[in-house]
Amino acid sequence: MSQTREEVIQAAEECCCNGSFSEHLPEHFGENVFSLKVMKEMLSPKAYASIEKTMKEGGKLDASIADEVAEAMKKWAVAKGATHYTHWFQPMTGVTAEKHDSFIDWDGDGGVILSFSGKNLIQGEPDASSFPSGGLRATFEARGYTGWDPTSPAFIKEGPEATTLCIPTFYIGYHGEALDKKTPLLRSMVALSKQICRLANLFGIDTKGKRAYCTLGPEQEYFLIDKAHYQARPDLVQTGRTLFGKKPAKHQQQEDQYFGAIKPRIMGFMEDLDRTLWGLGMPSKTRHNEVAPAQYEIAPIYEDLNTGVDHNMMAMEIMRQIADKHGLACLLHEKPFAGINGSGKHNNWSVVGPDGKNWLYPGKTPHENAKFVTTLCAVIKAVDTYADLLRVAVASAGNDHRLGANEAPPAIISIFLGDQLTDIIEQIEKGGAKTSREGSTIHVGVDSLPILAKDTTDRNRTSPFAFTGAKFEFRAVGSNQNPSAANMVLNTIVAEAISDICDQLEADKKAGKDFNASLQKVLQDIVKKHKKVLFNGDGYTDAWHKEAKKRGLPNMKTTPEALEVLKEKKNINVFTKHGVLTEVEVASRYEINKHAYVTVQVLEGDCALQMAKTQLIPAAIEYQKQLADNIKAVGSAGKTTAQKKLLKEVSALIDEALGDCDGLEAALAKHDGLKISAAMAKLRGPIDELEGLVPAQLWPVPSYAEMLLMNY
Repeated sequence: MSQTREEVIQAAEECCCNGSFSEHLPEHFGENVFSLKVMKEMLSPKAYASIEKTMKEGGKLDASIADEVAEAMKKWAVAKGATHYTHWFQPMTGVTAEKHDSFIDWDGDGGVILSFSGKNLIQGEPDASSFPSGGLRATFEARGYTGWDPTSPAFIKEGPEATTLCIPTFYIGYHGEALDKKTPLLRSMVALSKQICRLANLFGIDTKGKRAYCTLGPEQEYFLIDKAHYQARPDLVQTGRTLFGKKPAKHQQQEDQYFGAIKPRIMGFMEDLDRTLWGLGMPSKTRHNEVAPAQYEIAPIYEDLNTGVDHNMMAMEIMRQIADKHGLACLLHEKPFAGINGSGKHNNWSVVGPDGKNWLYPGKTPHENAKFVTTLCAVIKAVDTYADLLRVAVASAGNDHRLGANEAPPAIISIFLGDQLTDIIEQIEKGGAKTSREGSTIHVGVDSLPILAKDTTDRNRTSPFAFTGAKFEFRAVGSNQNPSAANMVLNTIVAEAISDICDQLEADKKAGKDFNASLQKVLQDIVKKHKKVLFNGDGYTDAWHKEAKKRGLPNMKTTPEALEVLKEKKNINVFTKHGVLTEVEVASRYEINKHAYVTVQVLEGDCALQMAKTQLIPAAIEYQKQLADNIKAVGSAGKTTAQKKLLKEVSALIDEALGDCDGLEAALAKHDGLKISAAMAKLRGPIDELEGLVPAQLWPVPSYAEMLLMNY
């Protein structure tokens, strides 16, 4: 069963006591988090009971306890060396933001005291004019508000020069418009909880004073390269990815990197990272080498969705900081190196009902588990109906380079269920599931080795949306993306699907129809209408692309194409119906993401042009001169046929590159993202060929081989 954050911490502490972790870890885990455990020690019983109820069950914060909580939070933070506090929020930039204020205030006698009130805790006012708003705020309208999110615990950010109390907050404009990623996510969580509880009532489950919630476990892929190599690459520094680079002779083709022995320097980084994350209450669980050289992955234990998103955003920042300490650079771009695997953020999502149980856990006989089957069918209906919204939720300039490549799912959104659940779905279509395929065992063939239990489903790494045991794994999320958008969309569309199911069941109940018969008919209709989104095969093949087109599944390969679906009425309506986004907020997301896409393409185009003109082509011209001088020096004294051929090849590539520079300049002048991308790809061709000809000592930037294979 999925666990809440507090249960995760408790379980981790119990493991520590049993010797599963280092002996000092029980004290270390969560030491920099203002958790319920800390609050219980520092607050009055009344205040603690109130804040505990808010954190565990949601609902409105009791403002009368704010001053007491603020005072306790201040004392705790100051004892840990904090001098400042910040409202930590997630604007539409895709990264986090913070404005620091000190705890000091005038004491009335010309001196200062440490002060932090409930008002300081609950509300802040950062400038709203300098963040992306997509037209929600005019440039001259500067007022915006951050508001405390008590469901995500405050934490201490420790640095070499400062210690700061960070208070997770939402961020809205003067009229309440959502200017951030968290606000719509929280709204979507409320919407889904409402519909899950509505369905629970129909199943006869008590929902009074209870809520449903989601869990999240985002697996995070990343690259680590030597810091010196990173700093010598203007493209990596400015854009996060290499705009040029010839594929090395050795990369991932031997498949020896995946799960391989971790290099000592990388292990030092990982150990440091885990201990830092544990101190912040982040349940970091798994670490390993990924498929590409210099690529790695970290994965947490699942926790409640809101905290899981906050933790992932914190983790990405900490990963960069820890890497820097170890003389490394952490690359979180979706495709930092062409020709080898990119990085994703596998979004493991599940639903916990008001009964405290995971409604996506099949059980031993899933055909008898009505909650599970209904939730499963709701997800199928949601993903098929709103596949376009799921695609736009993961759309970005960076992710466009990854989706559909050999290591990532295609841009076609489909669902993998595995053999057992597919069999159940087929039974439902025919009138009702009566049997489940038994989970079998795997016989290893060696007497001294144990027989292994076989999972009910295999894992399909080519599927963008796969059922993996007791959760769905949305694999299309990009490594550098805030997971809020994907989960906000997922919550909303599943809430809508469950709402439709409840509408029909409630109408049938009012008409006096049998509940089980009504439910069976509703689920049968869903399967018949939406089974086209189910696909258990290889998503990489051309055959699937043709089949998907035949089924009518959308295949939006670029961000500009995907963004257009935000203008469609059905997509606007699903957000407004459930109070997740207003119509103007949906329009703002279109404008913000469109502007972000073009901005990235222009930035990358400018960087590529500058590198080509001032570094790479001049290096090739220097080599061209050396060749010409050598041919002239040798003259008739030696045979120079091969050298002349090489000179001709280098000269032709230089001319081609210079011409492509002109083409890129023309595309940049038009500010057309797709044309800029195409022009950059064209310029890259001759430049990468030149890298394979120009002597290494003349080439001005580190090669792929150096960056990927020399991080130990």
